[in-house]
Amino acid sequence: MTIRKVRLLGAILGLSMTAGLQAGVPQAQADRLGRDLTPIGGEKAGNKEGTIPAWEGGITRAPANFKLGDFHPDPFAADKVTMAITQANYKDSAAKLSLGQQGMFAKYPTFRMDVYPTRRSASYSDRIYRTTKANAVSAKMVGDGAGVEGVAEGIPFPIPQDGFQVIWNHKLKYRGVAVKRWANQAAPTATGSYIPVRIREEVLGLYWKEGNTIADINNVLTYFYQEVLSPARLAGSVLLVHETLNQEAQPRNAWVYNPGQRRVRKAPNVAYDNPGTASDGLRTNDMFDMFNGALDRFDWKLVGKREMYVPYNNYKAHAKGLDYKDIIRPGHVNPDIMRYELHRVWVVDATLKQGFRHINKRRTFYLDEDSWQILMVDHYDSQGQMWRYSEAAVINFYDQPVLWTTLETHYDMKSGRYITSGIDNMETAVDFSFQTTPENFSPQALRNRGVR
Repeated sequence: MTIRKVRLLGAILGLSMTAGLQAGVPQAQADRLGRDLTPIGGEKAGNKEGTIPAWEGGITRAPANFKLGDFHPDPFAADKVTMAITQANYKDSAAKLSLGQQGMFAKYPTFRMDVYPTRRSASYSDRIYRTTKANAVSAKMVGDGAGVEGVAEGIPFPIPQDGFQVIWNHKLKYRGVAVKRWANQAAPTATGSYIPVRIREEVLGLYWKEGNTIADINNVLTYFYQEVLSPARLAGSVLLVHETLNQEAQPRNAWVYNPGQRRVRKAPNVAYDNPGTASDGLRTNDMFDMFNGALDRFDWKLVGKREMYVPYNNYKAHAKGLDYKDIIRPGHVNPDIMRYELHRVWVVDATLKQGFRHINKRRTFYLDEDSWQILMVDHYDSQGQMWRYSEAAVINFYDQPVLWTTLETHYDMKSGRYITSGIDNMETAVDFSFQTTPENFSPQALRNRGVR
């Protein structure tokens, strides 16, 4: 077959795809979680060709040589490349490539995807599995995708019935309760020159704290603090965001600290398609973490599932000591540090609503069935032409466990430029043991934390 296209959800999960269905599923459906479905809703079985294996729990323990606080060593380092997809042969694999990926091959002779054996490494704690099963029955959508209620800690809609629910699964996937990390980035020119931007981030998500309910989090899904440390012209700039769970009741709140003016001001433009921090216009605010923010400007259609070559188990990109020059290449990230595997992904097509404004007329999202992480996005311009391609290089941070990005890259195929972030290889590893409180994410605290 050309594309293993996606059966409609009724065929995949035995459910009807009734438009606008907003509630959870019957208990009999939820009981499939952990049986023929993984605990968070993926298909447990492999594919009939044997090229996608069955899910057997993912990575359940760290390698013997791992110490807490280390960069995560590659548990699959002995795997060999099974196929290299290049400009010369990519059309042979078109059925398993997104249009954005095909655009990258067409534009860049040096773009390459090394395909490795598929390792279904994604795993979460028993607590996330338990709360996800409870959420499957109790979760309800607020308004037209504006929020979620009746959930706690886990995935809200592990057996989704529409595109809104799938995207909310990404937004509410476990990322740790409190996290401190380096999110350094580079936006090279078409010739490959760049100035690194050092960025430190702190994140607090009380939704994922054990025992918390929606009532406990005061409608704040995530507290987010981002500080630019270099280059000098940007140093000291700070962004603070309170991302809400029910955006109908309260939209996102954001503030910025300007070191030159030494003051904090509200920043309502930190949303949708306004440019992201130090991005040279190559990433919008809602492209961060592949997608974040409000869903209200788009219609979200659940297309179904596909088998696709996606970035996965990218431990080489995560390796300690990797220099910028080992990562950055003209036109695209160094193919030698990337790993691609064949996985089943959920496909959601987002089209701009009539009367709403956004630089993208359409976007297609590809989400990992084993984690709900968005792995790839195809972005279309206002004329409906392919414009940008985004991909998330992911690993299982097995000390948590959680599957999350280690490198996030957004390619602009019109300008020949891209921006890649999460470059922490010469810094310290992601700190999931970080301790903080909501008080440290108040506008008043932001003023006190201003560095100059």
